[in-house]
Amino acid sequence: MILTPLLCLTIASLAPSTYSQDIVYDAIHNATSLVGTWSSGSKQVLTGPGFTNPANQSFTYPKTTGISYSFSGDGFYEIARYRFNGNGSEPTCITGVINWVHGTYILNGNGSMTLTPFGDGYQQIQDPCAAVSNFIEDYNLTEFYTQWRIFQDPVTGYKLHLFQFDGAPLAPQFQISATPNMLPTTLLRNVSTPTTSAGNGVKTPTRRSLLQKKSNDAPASRLAVAAGVTIGMVSLSIAALLL
Repeated sequence: MILTPLLCLTIASLAPSTYSQDIVYDAIHNATSLVGTWSSGSKQVLTGPGFTNPANQSFTYPKTTGISYSFSGDGFYEIARYRFNGNGSEPTCITGVINWVHGTYILNGNGSMTLTPFGDGYQQIQDPCAAVSNFIEDYNLTEFYTQWRIFQDPVTGYKLHLFQFDGAPLAPQFQISATPNMLPTTLLRNVSTPTTSAGNGVKTPTRRSLLQKKSNDAPASRLAVAAGVTIGMVSLSIAALLL
């Protein structure tokens, strides 16, 4: 049977897309609702007002790195991320990235998830080897996750697994609260930065705003400590070879 373009469009419009009702919750796939706040590792990174202040684009640095996702029952999300990126060719050039973004999410009928930002997200990057070593830039990427799973760990409780657009898994996150800890679900700072569509349906910022941050001595010291540890490990390896 040959389908006319109008019929194809009608069928496509009937494809289910919802916040939480199309996904089957069972002991194997989704042991509980996605709604709530989740955090990885030591659970030091958490969404909400304790992580960032959008009014002045400042961060309260957690004690350790990690990620945290929050989801509301009416389709809003918030993400807090803090990480260090190593440099294989330059071990002392460790980059620190702290990131915040929020917006709306959709759970697609095929088990995937689409997160669309409001447009006021941002991240701070510290790179001791760059021309500008400490700056803030807008962060407004539409993120796509191929699947998500929730299991119940007998020791730590509910655990969320997210798989990125290429299938790569994120660090598992543990449920902190069944009630999401989030900043207000609306635009929280004035932004006029347009976004452009990139491959795989991802939107990327078209402008970088360089803002010097001279007061964040703590994160800078963490970078220095991490760099020192790396240098020490390299020195020990060389000494072992000589012996």
